[in-house]
Amino acid sequence: MTQAHLHDRLFTDPQPDAGGKNFLDALSPDSLKVVTAVVEPSLAAAKPDQKFQFERHGYFVADRTDHGVGGKVVFNRVTGLKDSWGK
Repeated sequence: MTQAHLHDRLFTDPQPDAGGKNFLDALSPDSLKVVTAVVEPSLAAAKPDQKFQFERHGYFVADRTDHGVGGKVVFNRVTGLKDSWGK
């Protein structure tokens, strides 16, 4: 089973501490989503920190800590292909 960690913005506000706001109130509960992914079997042999583009999803890197340990296949999204933040 392949896991993909989809990291998103940590804060819901582009300026979480501006104007005396408490930045903890702006933490996004959706900043990390862990999903099951379907990838080519050859990616199980990827080295930690090896980078890939998953078509139509973004750029991913094999996890430094968990990828390959006990047969786990874990990738972290580095960046998506489209981002509307700040528009």
